[in-house]
Amino acid sequence: MSATPEGPRPTAPAAQRPTVTESHEEWAPGVSASAAHDYRAAFRAAALPMAVVDPEGLIVAANEALGALTGTGAAALTAQSAADLVDLAADARAWHAYREVLHGRRSRFRCTRPLKHPDGRALWAEITVVPMPGGREGGAPGQVLLSVADVSDRRELQNRLRHLQMHDPVTRLPNRALFFERLSAALRTPPHAEGRGSRIGLCYLDLDGFKAVNDTLGHRIGDRLLAAVAARLTDCAEQEGAYPAGAPLVARLGGDEFAVLVEESTGTEQLTDLARAVLGALQQPFDLAGQRLAVSASIGVVERPVAGTSATGLMQAADTTLYWAKADGKARWTLFDPERNAHRMTRQALSSTLRPAVERGEFTIEYQPLVGMADGVVRGVEALVRWNHPQFGVLSPNRFVAIAEEDGSIVQLGRWVLRSACRQARRWQLDHPAKPPLFISVNVAVRQVWDSDLVTDVAEILAETGLDPALLQLELTESAVMGSAGRPLRALQALSDMGVRIAIDDFGTGYSNLAYLSRLPVSVLKLDGAFVRGFRYEDGTHPSPADETIVEAMVELAHRLGLTVTAECVETAGQAERLRRIGCDTGQGWLYSRAVAPERIAELIGTRAPGA
Repeated sequence: MSATPEGPRPTAPAAQRPTVTESHEEWAPGVSASAAHDYRAAFRAAALPMAVVDPEGLIVAANEALGALTGTGAAALTAQSAADLVDLAADARAWHAYREVLHGRRSRFRCTRPLKHPDGRALWAEITVVPMPGGREGGAPGQVLLSVADVSDRRELQNRLRHLQMHDPVTRLPNRALFFERLSAALRTPPHAEGRGSRIGLCYLDLDGFKAVNDTLGHRIGDRLLAAVAARLTDCAEQEGAYPAGAPLVARLGGDEFAVLVEESTGTEQLTDLARAVLGALQQPFDLAGQRLAVSASIGVVERPVAGTSATGLMQAADTTLYWAKADGKARWTLFDPERNAHRMTRQALSSTLRPAVERGEFTIEYQPLVGMADGVVRGVEALVRWNHPQFGVLSPNRFVAIAEEDGSIVQLGRWVLRSACRQARRWQLDHPAKPPLFISVNVAVRQVWDSDLVTDVAEILAETGLDPALLQLELTESAVMGSAGRPLRALQALSDMGVRIAIDDFGTGYSNLAYLSRLPVSVLKLDGAFVRGFRYEDGTHPSPADETIVEAMVELAHRLGLTVTAECVETAGQAERLRRIGCDTGQGWLYSRAVAPERIAELIGTRAPGA
């Protein structure tokens, strides 16, 4: 006897073993002898291999088809264990279900098992076990009918169909579906006791400029290129001795995206070595149908422990890292950086909450004085928006303005800043009628010019607040202003005609097209702080005479063009003194004041700024 999940299978003594009987009661209790004879004839002549099995699991009768399948003859099968004949005991679940049918606790059982034909070939058989018709009610269960169908051809067809379903027709590589099936299985597999198998790695790559190949040479050449790339990736993955746990899985995920999955990875170095090998292989030219093509790839590399890793999380990390590789210049690999990813997640969180934050009133404005260099008196202020984020605290503009420009919310935010700043400037004017009014300087993003009617917005806000247009200054970056043409240029001209001053912010860091500058409706140049920081007068020394010369030249040029000049980032009295000698009109920086609340500005109206 051999042990099974149900306990030992009994083998009946020879004297007790049933024999094939001609009694029709053994075949179908309650039917006539003529009908039983017909049953027996049909049973013996059937092409489907079958056997009648008693409640103990022993064969009562077998037909010739089953005898031919086993190579022993039908008579020799009598009293043999049906389960042993088709290897049911090898599968605990199949053996249990089979016993349930024998004991009358289940109406049917079906499974597929691999068997070996007498001629030596392997075959797949579908085993079906059902109770015999006419079984006794309420007492011990009767006999069952076991049938064995050869489904090898059907299974082979299924395997072929699955292969087609799971492989890419262009490159013959596993496709996205098979890749994720393997990835999910690898993440479910428990690590080995020695620690092997506890890590997983992924190289996720994208061909640079593949669309241009398709567009210029056609999809036929594009498909050939993809197949050639797949072959080189496979060669890299099959380097002998590089992967003791087995060659990595190379898959095409779609388009020009490929993935190389390393199960049981040995660490980051193994993955980066693979990425280098892939880049090196793809840098070699491809000869395709008389076309010699050179391509490159960007690769995102992720390597981490299996524990705590999900397929979704791994792919998100790989996709993010691939984006970094593209953004960093393409034709390179980039390793996943948790700190950089945390910054990206924070950026995404800010992006998703930026629009509602404007409606919830989470933004405030602080104002930094613009001081006349000649007399030190506060002439105006720059409005600087702050975000009082409920999770991240007070955020300066450099944390969220670029995000707002990307998603378009800068239009809504910019309009709110402009209206709030103009209203505040008018309030100062009304509260201090005896003193010269302060002008207000507001930053404007180029997208505000493109995506909204900035001229109309400014006109409406000035009319609503009652602020004189001459007291409003709009600041745009040098790159935005110098590239203005068409609609933006017409908008700037209309604003200038209205009496609004246009200032170029951070001048000297962008295009610096002086010929173009003379044709723009610009009133003010704001020199970038990098120039001012370059000539700190401390202890009688000046580290960068060249910066002084450049600033002096720019101030002189601006004055000849009828423009005024504001110096940013004035931090020391020495800097202020030199700027005053050069002829700079106004200054802005921590020497005078940081950005402060409007109440503090009210105290400075008409007075000399601190440090002036």
